[in-house]
Amino acid sequence: MLDDKDRIFRNLYGLEDWRLEGAKARGAWDGTKKLVEKGPEWIIDEVKASGLRGRGGAGFPTGLKWSFMPKPGGPRPHYLVVNADESEPGTCKDREIMRHDPHLLIEGCLYAGLAMNAHVAYIYVRGEFIRERERLQAAIDEAYAAKLIGKNNRFGWDFDVFVHHGAGAYICGEETALLESLEGKKGQPRLKPPFPANVGLYGAPTTVNNVESIAVVPDILRRGATWFAGLGRPNNTGTKLFCISGHVNNPCTVEEEMGVSLRELIDRHAGGVRGGWDNLLAVIPGGSSVPCLPSPACQSLHMDFDSLSALKSGLGTAAVIVMDQSTDIIRAIARLAYFYKHESCGQCTPCREGTGWMWRVLERMARGEAQKGEIDMLLDVTYQVEGHTICALGDAAAWPIQGLIRHFRHVIEERIDDHQARTSGTDAVRSAAE
Repeated sequence: MLDDKDRIFRNLYGLEDWRLEGAKARGAWDGTKKLVEKGPEWIIDEVKASGLRGRGGAGFPTGLKWSFMPKPGGPRPHYLVVNADESEPGTCKDREIMRHDPHLLIEGCLYAGLAMNAHVAYIYVRGEFIRERERLQAAIDEAYAAKLIGKNNRFGWDFDVFVHHGAGAYICGEETALLESLEGKKGQPRLKPPFPANVGLYGAPTTVNNVESIAVVPDILRRGATWFAGLGRPNNTGTKLFCISGHVNNPCTVEEEMGVSLRELIDRHAGGVRGGWDNLLAVIPGGSSVPCLPSPACQSLHMDFDSLSALKSGLGTAAVIVMDQSTDIIRAIARLAYFYKHESCGQCTPCREGTGWMWRVLERMARGEAQKGEIDMLLDVTYQVEGHTICALGDAAAWPIQGLIRHFRHVIEERIDDHQARTSGTDAVRSAAE
């Protein structure tokens, strides 16, 4: 298990003071001026050396992403945008940071802004997060009052932080749709290239990072890249917030080392699978958009980007959704398919038409009212949607269905057989009666 001394989010459960004095007592804003004086190149090099990969789902190296921003100079301002539109089903980590440790996020914004020559940060908060936004704004107000941020602050880097409240659209979690929404437009993804690092918010260079990705930066800089890189597994370093929900005895959000085994994560922190480990049916390891894994694949599974990618799934946001033997796996995936159908912005034809079609077929399969030949047809349609849309929502809609067919085709076939047996018996009785 992760040692307490290595934990970054020390007020994850809100047991201590979230305000500035409480945050300082836990180490926030300590030695900030010295770190700022080391300059942007040093900050980027430290983040690169730490091996930090984006905590929003894609897992792209954070330091490398920062280095894509143009060098200082030129007429256009640079912007930092923090993606707090946490709308992935099963994911509930960023909200804990915003309401229990918001100063870690604000301090991280200052370092990230300096590293990318940005004097302004926008934090885009999910529409349903009312109290979280209020808490975050209160912490920002404290930071302004203490001259930690703002014009002529005590660190010598002018830096403003603004909170923007979304309207609850899942698609605005996609970085370019988020930028469109920030600009007051309909939240629809942009074609890339150009990428936000060159043409982002208001046409200026912009980097979009997840809340957790930014909030861990202060500790990386204070404790050193070597410390962070020494946690976890190769190419999957540091600590990670895991959200465990579903059929476990104690659903929770917990900070652990990257690469922790799934079984240890569930047994030690979530009280085990409801009904015991033998009652496990499947796990969605990284939020609703990644393919599920059946129980046999979960026995010795390590929770990191590369291990899950090798099993044709993904760490995603590290939202672990546990399903026991009582789960109707077809109907569960059909419910996710409905979510993506509902949240599609409708801009791309494969997503606009395909998500609804896939959901309707899955609903019929859940009732057994399908033909076995439709299973391969459904799989083929998922491949026609995947990779053929502007953003990754098409992929997110396709992957859970691919995981269902890959691991639970036999369940679909049995459901079809049972339905045909019942209806054929009913038809025979009806014919005899006639």
